Amino acid sequence: MMANLVRLIIADDHPVVREGLRAVLDSEPDVEVVGEAADGSQVLELVDSLVPDLVLMDLQMPDLDGVAATRRIRRDHDGVEVLILTTYDTDADITRAVAAGATGYLLKDASRAELMQAIRLAAQGESVLSPKVASRVLGRMRAPAEEALSTREVEVLLEVADGMSNKEVGRVLHISEATVKTHLLHIFAKLGVDDRTAAVTAALERGIIRLDSPRGSS
Repeated sequence: MMANLVRLIIADDHPVVREGLRAVLDSEPDVEVVGEAADGSQVLELVDSLVPDLVLMDLQMPDLDGVAATRRIRRDHDGVEVLILTTYDTDADITRAVAAGATGYLLKDASRAELMQAIRLAAQGESVLSPKVASRVLGRMRAPAEEALSTREVEVLLEVADGMSNKEVGRVLHISEATVKTHLLHIFAKLGVDDRTAAVTAALERGIIRLDSPRGSS
């Protein structure tokens, strides 16, 4: 066994994607794929039994999405790193994944060399972002404070985009209806709009949210 061998689990609900990743990874002498999972619950079971160095995690999966699975893994297995590998690059997805404890965030259009470098760095606990994601994060950080939505404001906006009333949003996020209204007023001001529909439209156009953003909690 190599001293720096990376023991890895692939978590993706598409068999073709898993097969493609395994074909690439099996040819690398310092990487061992010890398991594959098709949904969030399966990956949690595998992590519990195999305790790998790294999980290569898709975001959009059935049963339990990648963010929720990442949060559980980081809570229960501090030594297991998670590298998100996804097609989604909205602010909401990136923020939720990083907040859940993901070590890195890579897009599926990455080259083989970028993927392998990210895997090796993430397995050592080093933060890794694809160039496109890094640009989005930097752009958000450089944006005036009054224009950047907080994580909670993004969560409220996601529920509003699903058609929920203020009362329903409050129940889902465990906050009062008055607090939801306050968040919405802040959102309107930051996005330069004056109603819920316009806020959702502006957020979609700017890549802050997407309509099929995964939900999930621990």
